[in-house]
Amino acid sequence: MTTRVRRAAAYAAVSTLALAAPAAEWAAAVAFGALALAGLSVTDGPVFETFARPADRQEGRLHGLAAFAFAAAGLALLTSFAGLPDHVFVASVLIVGYGNLAQQVAWELDAESILRTGAFVTGALLAAVAGQVLALRLQGLPIALPEVVFLAASGALLAGLLRSVLFARDDPLVMLSVAFLLWLFADLTVTVTVDGIAVALAVTALFGYISWALDAASIPGMMTGALLAMLTIVLGGYGWFAVLIAFFGIGSLSTKFRYEEKAARGVAEDNEGARGSGNVLGNAAVALVAVLAYAARGRLTVPGDIFLFAFAGSIATAMSDTLSSEIGGIFDEPRLITTLERVEPGTDGGVTWQGELAGVAGAAVVAGIAALLFESVGPAGAAVITVAGAGGMTMDSLLGATLEGDRLGNQAVNFLATLTGALVGAGLAVVALA
Repeated sequence: MTTRVRRAAAYAAVSTLALAAPAAEWAAAVAFGALALAGLSVTDGPVFETFARPADRQEGRLHGLAAFAFAAAGLALLTSFAGLPDHVFVASVLIVGYGNLAQQVAWELDAESILRTGAFVTGALLAAVAGQVLALRLQGLPIALPEVVFLAASGALLAGLLRSVLFARDDPLVMLSVAFLLWLFADLTVTVTVDGIAVALAVTALFGYISWALDAASIPGMMTGALLAMLTIVLGGYGWFAVLIAFFGIGSLSTKFRYEEKAARGVAEDNEGARGSGNVLGNAAVALVAVLAYAARGRLTVPGDIFLFAFAGSIATAMSDTLSSEIGGIFDEPRLITTLERVEPGTDGGVTWQGELAGVAGAAVVAGIAALLFESVGPAGAAVITVAGAGGMTMDSLLGATLEGDRLGNQAVNFLATLTGALVGAGLAVVALA
């Protein structure tokens, strides 16, 4: 057993202490807090050698263990005094501990990066499912296995995403992020069926692997897309996922379209078109919020269809912007949208009539899919979604011409553009379809 695997196993063992929370209550926080203080006091010996990360050896203190235990202690306090469900606490701690262990074992076997990430998610998922079942049983609460698996999978995917862009010392941040996401889902009391979660997991795994294998996304981008896919299927439904996957599929194909020519012109996406997590979130974060709001519609006074139009409007915007950029980028003589003066290809805010036409067509594709799959959309709703997509695309160009660069990055511009599309879609739906 190598040092890395032994260290990961030790942290996994520490995370297992979370299983005492349902019975120990606030004493679990005391135990984790005492472990954190003990870690700060250890400077050498077998315990130090077992838990020490490279940074800990330089500093002469087990800061990594202390931070891990303090984060767990904080979450344990939330279970006692703020209503964080015990099974969510247990899942969040075990996800980090056992996910890291599985990843280190895969690393020891010289697995490829995609397999190491898959090992993290699988180990975290299995540990979180087992931990939740034990916690619920200790409390005498009913065990709804589909919901348990959904929470475990959501936490494992989020943790895998964060671990792909952060360092090992950031495990406390990963643990806290997972806990708050799962707390939200547990509070929403999401209804999940066996078939639903089984299909969601299968589609998510396939979607993630294909996007990575085809170089459509980096590993962080793949993890982001996989998490969005699963949440969209479970919280929205297959129709919502069809709209989302249409954007990812057509958008990826348009990025690869005449890529070498676009690269020579300096207008191609970096990393040979592979989308990173920032790019995926910039285009899909608003859609995710719309899905979450739809899942919480029982607690809101807003009709659920409004969130559907917000979702479709944001995706139509993302599709429009992607196609207008990727198709328009192969044509000469773009003009700045604010002044119509000629600019160099790749200039922020520069548009071509071919790109604009492709963008409107992209929005119409999203609208057509939505109209086909949702009775509440229909022809009038399809027109609303198309207008929302075109409006969001125009906002993207305006922001690119005025604020992008010094004030806003590309991901922020994408987010604001999709937000515009969502608001236009929801607003027009209220007015036109009332």
